[in-house]
Amino acid sequence: MSELQKDNKTDVIIVGAGPAGISAAVMIARAGFRAVVIERGAFSGSKNVFGGAVYTQSVKEIFPDFEKTAPLERKNIEHKFTILGENDSTIVSYRNKHEDPVSYTVMRGKFDRWMADEARKEGVIIVEETVVRELIVENEKVIGVKTELEDYYSDIVILADGANSLLAKQIGLREDIEPKDAAVSVKEVIKLDKAKINDRFLINDDEGCIYELFGGSMLGKLGLGFIYTNKESISIGLGITLDELTKTGIKPYELLDKIKQHPTIAPLIKDGEVIEYSAHLIPEGGYKKIPTLSGAGVMVAGDAAMLVNNMHWEGTNLAMISGKIAGETAVIALTKGDTGEETLARYQEHLEKSFVIKDLYAYRNLMDIMHDKKEVFLDVYLRKINAFFEMFTSVNGVPKRKLYRTFIINFIKERGIGGLCSDAWSIFRLIWSIIVK
Repeated sequence: MSELQKDNKTDVIIVGAGPAGISAAVMIARAGFRAVVIERGAFSGSKNVFGGAVYTQSVKEIFPDFEKTAPLERKNIEHKFTILGENDSTIVSYRNKHEDPVSYTVMRGKFDRWMADEARKEGVIIVEETVVRELIVENEKVIGVKTELEDYYSDIVILADGANSLLAKQIGLREDIEPKDAAVSVKEVIKLDKAKINDRFLINDDEGCIYELFGGSMLGKLGLGFIYTNKESISIGLGITLDELTKTGIKPYELLDKIKQHPTIAPLIKDGEVIEYSAHLIPEGGYKKIPTLSGAGVMVAGDAAMLVNNMHWEGTNLAMISGKIAGETAVIALTKGDTGEETLARYQEHLEKSFVIKDLYAYRNLMDIMHDKKEVFLDVYLRKINAFFEMFTSVNGVPKRKLYRTFIINFIKERGIGGLCSDAWSIFRLIWSIIVK
């Protein structure tokens, strides 16, 4: 940390060199203030894991010309929603070759390192392989950080240190994360020839396809799977809540192995070689679990702020925008010469006006409903959807009208009027909270 050791003081210290931390640092440096990012990993991105896509609009807000130099894999043109039964599946697909792609697949190790290099060009100092042990607090205001090497001081500290932010907990901005509010995501990167990827996913060299996987080995469990296509590899994985793992005793890699063996998935990854395995903790609590986002001399961004939209698999974009807003708030505070609690509270106010908090608020009831109804919505209904299409596509000499009637009557008997009414009410509550209130 030689750049900082000159006087052990800078304008802003950011803990964590992920998308939130780098975005905050860039905004601060562009305004002419000194930003130092402290990263515990060997390099930016070495500790970061995600499914595989970054969203164009959010990245452009930080790096407008990123498409020219960023290490992008493929531009995503197709999204497949796949319901896996025991041995069957139903797939709903949407394809659109946007002139301006909505998202790109990336490898975090490469992409985050690129972001860090871009930040350095702006004047950001990034200190790697350094662990922040605790925050320095004086007169109820955060004034710096303690590392394993030395104490360092700043006017503002921004915490972007991940889902299990020990530093935010240290100063009472958030509580311990509950098992039901966190998911373990496991992912494999499977090396595969580009031509095979193009052939199996019906795409061209620069085009990508995303699969969202429901059911399969996770039938009845609060977990979802994913597949992303890279240039010469496939990213496949899943996320499942910690309380599911605790209750069942099953290991996430066991669930992933079963997903890979499913008749719908196995042909997509056939003959591939696993070249990377990773696991990561993801905040799943949603809007109701967002912690206090600021205090005197401190702000919290990204996963540390529980900013993940699990309905839409959005996390990296929320991290970048929250980091951007935290950086902009820091610039206002430094310009005023006031880094107190009231001034930094503008961070949350501005965040609430953005799509980040508005989207999380819209889905505020989602996780409560899914915890209550997971066996129904993530098992019974998924199986019934597949059963319906099996019936719909069959020709067995039975009149279609009779088949439909039998299917509906049997479903009503199995679920019961009370159960169906309860399910309908849950769906109504969710839609009402999203669209109306």
